[in-house]
Amino acid sequence: MLKKIILSLSLMSCSLLAIADQIKFNDDAPKTHVVVKGDTLWDISALFLEQPWLWPKLWRLNPEINNPHLIYPGDILKLVFDDNGEPMLVVEPVKPSYKWSPKIRQEQKKDSAITLLPLEVIAPFLRYDHLFTEDEIEGLPHIIGSDEGYKMTTKDFKVYVNADLDVAQSYAIYDKGEELFDPETDDSLGFYVNLVGTGQILKRGDIENNVPSTMNVGSVKREIHAGNFVVPVNEGQLLPSVFSMKSANESLRGAIVKATNNGREFGKLEVVMINRGIEHNVTVGDVMAIKRTSPAVVDTGNGPVYSAETSRWNKITGGDYKMPEESLGELMVFKVYQNASMALILHTQKPARINDLITAPE
Repeated sequence: MLKKIILSLSLMSCSLLAIADQIKFNDDAPKTHVVVKGDTLWDISALFLEQPWLWPKLWRLNPEINNPHLIYPGDILKLVFDDNGEPMLVVEPVKPSYKWSPKIRQEQKKDSAITLLPLEVIAPFLRYDHLFTEDEIEGLPHIIGSDEGYKMTTKDFKVYVNADLDVAQSYAIYDKGEELFDPETDDSLGFYVNLVGTGQILKRGDIENNVPSTMNVGSVKREIHAGNFVVPVNEGQLLPSVFSMKSANESLRGAIVKATNNGREFGKLEVVMINRGIEHNVTVGDVMAIKRTSPAVVDTGNGPVYSAETSRWNKITGGDYKMPEESLGELMVFKVYQNASMALILHTQKPARINDLITAPE
């Protein structure tokens, strides 16, 4: 069993509402925290920092912590302040205690380090759906039929694929799904495809002689139809075992374009698509703020009125206010495409919606 880790934080007598370069401590931050098995650096940081993704600032220039991803049970982390008054965490050696009784000697294992945010913590909330461009889809092999001649197929059926596929190779089966568009440019972001099942090749085809490959359907999430295309298992589905969260680029600005639950509103631990990707310097682990512009207001002869509730004449002749953008939550990117990304909502103060803005966190 892992030993309990004592995280000792010496808080100054001041309120510590804002310390050095955007780091802000929670008003109710505890002075100490006993870490238990399953804790992550993200969990610990969230107890103390209003913006947990800024945790790297606490580890800067610390010779005692070579790799902040590897904090072991038994380490005592102490918050100190440098000569400039900026906070940083240091490791304080544990003082051994002795008892005059026999005991089994325990050694720390290398794999017992506390991680930042393990995949297993959020895996139940992730969907292994994908985004393909039209050109990518056109180049993929697809199912042409089944051994029973049914229009739809389920588990333990054989289906045929119009490509020469290797025997024993496993494939993911997708349907085409809907096409997503950038709300700002109307450019296509790609087709949001759904994973419908998996299968394994039983017999290699010979397409030059019009002989398809034979696949046994091993698992299904929904019915499989002719036209569904196949991709090697794990292609585009592999995710890092640990997500190192960080603040997104300051210049980032985009929008939520889809929720994978297809709902009108969505909240914590829902998966969404955003219209920013590799082309916009988005990377896995980026944390972004979710914002929404407050409803427009127009000054009329009868006073201020919401734009949606007034006449077209008032909208033309009245004075418009530039309404502020209010933050309502954060999300983290876990899969990045050329012009889009998939993200997990970390928390929301109110439900998020399609077309809500995403920016670098404040």
